[in-house]
Amino acid sequence: MCVTLAILAFLAPRRSRESVAAGLRATVLAPLVNLEARSAGIRAAITARNDLLATRGRAVADTLSLRAISDENTTLRQLLGLSARLQEGFVPAEVLPARGPEEFTLNVTAGSRVGVQPFLPVVTADGLVGMVETVDQASSTVITWAHPDFRVSAMSVDQDAFGIVQPHLAAGAERWLLEMRGVPFRAKLDTGTLIVSSGLGATYPRGIPVGTVIGELSTPEKWARTYLLKPAVLPENIGPVLVLLPGRGDRGVNGVWTSVAAADSAARAVAASGDSIARTAAFDELTARRAALDSLLADSLSRADTIGGGLTSRSAAAADSIRRDSLRREVTRRDSVRRDNDRRETGRRDAVRSRPPVRGR
Repeated sequence: MCVTLAILAFLAPRRSRESVAAGLRATVLAPLVNLEARSAGIRAAITARNDLLATRGRAVADTLSLRAISDENTTLRQLLGLSARLQEGFVPAEVLPARGPEEFTLNVTAGSRVGVQPFLPVVTADGLVGMVETVDQASSTVITWAHPDFRVSAMSVDQDAFGIVQPHLAAGAERWLLEMRGVPFRAKLDTGTLIVSSGLGATYPRGIPVGTVIGELSTPEKWARTYLLKPAVLPENIGPVLVLLPGRGDRGVNGVWTSVAAADSAARAVAASGDSIARTAAFDELTARRAALDSLLADSLSRADTIGGGLTSRSAAAADSIRRDSLRREVTRRDSVRRDNDRRETGRRDAVRSRPPVRGR
């Protein structure tokens, strides 16, 4: 029957075939036609969504790659600035992927062929990374500041406090912090104080940033203080590094790493010295005016004495009144000068604190 109907439809005129096909599509085949239309729409929506997701994925990947490239360029520029300040006595190296389960060590692409030896410091533009532990011909193993065996003699940037910096062996995120132990009890460090290597010992030269003070830790030791530090070089920022050779360490690295904290301390010292000079000048002016008033009163008293005995007591009373008035004016003026100096000093300190930090230093 199907074959016969197909032959008849094939032999029928074109208009008859189209009218029969339209009738079948409108009656018997209507559900199938609707299902086909819906399936086509769903297929188009799925295809469009997949294309949109693929486009978004490519855009995100491009953004991440651009951000990674930008961060890498920033790191390389900072490292180039550090190498320009060092000038010589260092070896650049790249960090290799970790070879074992040890998470507190690094493998770098610099070995004995370029003069690397054990116990050499490894640094970046931000500060101290760690120390070379073992050396091969083309690579070296570096223990970072988070390694349990890491120790460095350190001091505050103003050289008021000295101590030993070691890892903070705690659980969780605090494991990636540092401790500064053995600080004399008389030396109190404020939050944000920069800690640098002190140069005591034969490994780390003086002046390499180690970290900044977060706060004081409570310990059983009553004769010394212990402070918690934030490392100068964070784990995610460790990229290309520099290995300082023995000659560079002997010459020292003073002035290579400049810090915002040191600049702020210098600015505060300059402001304080300027305020001290202003106060001294104001007091000198008050002293000179007092001397002039005393001289004027002495002249008035001498003149009153020459006029006569009857006027002496009256002149003395007038002189005492003038003296009291002048002293009262001087005290008022001194208080006004002191208040002005206090306001000026407060404004300068606020200006120093509000200065934006300098990145890459």
